[in-house]
Amino acid sequence: MDFDDLEQKINNALKENNIFVDSIEYVKKDKYNFLEITLDKVGGINLDEIVDATNIINPIVDKEDFTDDSFILDVSSKERG
Repeated sequence: MDFDDLEQKINNALKENNIFVDSIEYVKKDKYNFLEITLDKVGGINLDEIVDATNIINPIVDKEDFTDDSFILDVSSKERG
């Protein structure tokens, strides 16, 4: 799947928070589908920022409607050092 458009929309929505998308993957684990979005920010991202970003990302993903399958949205930060 090509997520360039979704990545651009998310980056635009998170720009004022200085957060950007590191990667987007759609993966199947066991019997569940996951849309995994990894975020990054200079200096790192704290948990509150991940929660806020998830609340911004969720309606964007819903509107994008890129699959008919149900999936779990998994937003995380890029691992540091």
